[in-house]
Amino acid sequence: MAMITGGELVVRTLVQAGVTNVFGLHGAHLETLFQSCTKHGIRITDTRHEVAAGHAAEGYARAGRRLGVVMVTAGPGFTNVVTSIANAHLDQTPVLYLSGSAALRDAETNALQAGIDQVTIARPITKWAHQITKVEEIPRLVAHAIRIATSGPRGPVLLDLPIDVLISTVDENAAWVPATLAVDAPPAPNPKRVEEAMQLLVNAKRPVVMVGAGAWWSDAGEEFRLFVEAIGIPVFSDFQAHGLLPSNNPLYGGTFHKLADLAAADDRPDVVLALGVRFGLFTLGRSDRLVPVGARIIHVEEDASEIGRLRDVAVAIVADSRETLRAFNRAAPAYCWPDYSGWQATIQRARAGRRHRLSAALARSTPPIHPYQAVTAVIDHIDEDTIVIGDGAEAYHWLNEVIRQNRPGSYVTHGFLGAVGFGLGLSIGAQVAHPERRVLCLAGDGAIGFTLAEFDTLVRHRLPIVVVVMNNRSWGASQHFQEIVSGAGHLVGTRLGNAQYHEAAAAFGCHAQHVAEIAELGPALKAAFASGKPVCVDVAIDVGPIPPEIELLMSRQ
Repeated sequence: MAMITGGELVVRTLVQAGVTNVFGLHGAHLETLFQSCTKHGIRITDTRHEVAAGHAAEGYARAGRRLGVVMVTAGPGFTNVVTSIANAHLDQTPVLYLSGSAALRDAETNALQAGIDQVTIARPITKWAHQITKVEEIPRLVAHAIRIATSGPRGPVLLDLPIDVLISTVDENAAWVPATLAVDAPPAPNPKRVEEAMQLLVNAKRPVVMVGAGAWWSDAGEEFRLFVEAIGIPVFSDFQAHGLLPSNNPLYGGTFHKLADLAAADDRPDVVLALGVRFGLFTLGRSDRLVPVGARIIHVEEDASEIGRLRDVAVAIVADSRETLRAFNRAAPAYCWPDYSGWQATIQRARAGRRHRLSAALARSTPPIHPYQAVTAVIDHIDEDTIVIGDGAEAYHWLNEVIRQNRPGSYVTHGFLGAVGFGLGLSIGAQVAHPERRVLCLAGDGAIGFTLAEFDTLVRHRLPIVVVVMNNRSWGASQHFQEIVSGAGHLVGTRLGNAQYHEAAAAFGCHAQHVAEIAELGPALKAAFASGKPVCVDVAIDVGPIPPEIELLMSRQ
């Protein structure tokens, strides 16, 4: 009989689940996992800090629409990844966190990296957390964790793996690896609710679709385009759903916050199809700034707990977004749809008006660079296949003003936790998920400082990610908040020094450049992509301007 370790059983189950990439940082507790991954051809992208490994697994999942897997050692290895677990929990990202832990026999002995209950800490911020205590149970419980993580509503799971369980051996015939690890059975909509939705939409004068991450996770792109183009309903998007309808489509109105530009009472939506959307922060909660109080809402969401959470719903459809759109596409031809061309034109005028209000920033010819100038140049110098990562409390809001996507899942940025500093981690995961595509990370100078050493990870793993640092020597969002609340003369703990981020990146082996004038940025980006290396472009920008989205959010305070 062949005897195999618990670590080997973990990896055999991952292989059965189709896992080809994992992220992590080595620790003695994980040695059998690392060795078995190498044996089975699973690529390990090891980072300089566990938080970056966790965020990389998130980026891999979000950009690749698949399970992310991360391995961290016990004690501080686990606690370092808690922010990532919480982030994945709030954004419903399917990530399997494998944490080493002290041997079971060492309980209550003050052993190294022991003394904390990792499962109890993780339980409130995971869909499921469990400690495996028997080597024979490993395949069953790993398979169970994967099913939980990848079934709707998706989310993170944690398996705590004591070192004595991982190094224990067992007859390979005594611990079978399940053949079925994932469940692919998306829930279909109730036909009666589909009819009610059609009736609401066909009688609407100013309908819009708000499409969110749920539609991306359900792979609803083709069905979505067929539906909105056949009927002519304008679209606003958020999260990975950017690109489900290409940005150059005349029906596209922009990100969710652009709904605020429809300020006139007669120019606001009367029916909203919220497809895969969770109401809250990115819809301004109960506020009517984006969705008017009187608007009738058709809410399609796989997670029943999200329906009616903050807004009353006229039609509730607890179902998968793609299955719902398929039902809509079957039902739509039976109805006589209005001509929405006037409404479409209203939305495009609002979109053009917003660009016009910001256009003065593009005319600035002297330093410091206006942040709107910087993000415009960035978007103008990437191809449509580039995956864009946005990181930074204000940097990504500026990016939202100009982001153009023709492929969904190509813009990955902040979620409900609002965690800054995850940009390099997300970028690593996105690049590993799509090695054939370019990845650009735009980060604020505050955000990039969280995981600066990950430039070393980019170099070691030959990940040609282009990082653009929006450097205003400040925690910009906090500084602007202080200026409004306490006055410009009362800044405390919000200013940063004159750090040279490009020089730090160069020390790790990256191609690097500093940009102080807007005329230099385009050539710098061309050189960055042409280098084929990891790149840091440090851009000196003006700290004064506030992104329009931030102004909208502050107006709620």
